[in-house]
Amino acid sequence: MVAMQSQTRRPALVRAVRGVVTVVLGALLLAPLAQAREFPNDGLPTIELKAMPRQAQHTHALILAGGPFPYSKDGTVFGNRERLLPRKARGHYREYTVKTPGARNRGARRLVCGGQPPTQPEACYYTEDHYASFRRVLP
Repeated sequence: MVAMQSQTRRPALVRAVRGVVTVVLGALLLAPLAQAREFPNDGLPTIELKAMPRQAQHTHALILAGGPFPYSKDGTVFGNRERLLPRKARGHYREYTVKTPGARNRGARRLVCGGQPPTQPEACYYTEDHYASFRRVLP
């Protein structure tokens, strides 16, 4: 009788453990999808803010603070003529210089952010090759 009780309890315990494992794994697998909904589905590669060069992180902090910016072109409208970023109305995107150590001019690195107000952008994109490619910045 005792042996029968433990055998009937074991399947219930196994089912319970499987259920818990399923819930935990489901939560772990769905968490990135929930975070992804916060950003546009633009198909571009991404880069985490903390993985960007120190100069890019500094420029991003200046954007959120509203400046002051070191270059007169910073904060001007980015036309998206390359059409690599999601299509938006003219004036949506603004470009900001990311200093390049050793460069005599503004260099090729930029942050392009979109949204209003500019200090609270919907999304920012980083380019190291003067708009030939972009990566969406993840906070």
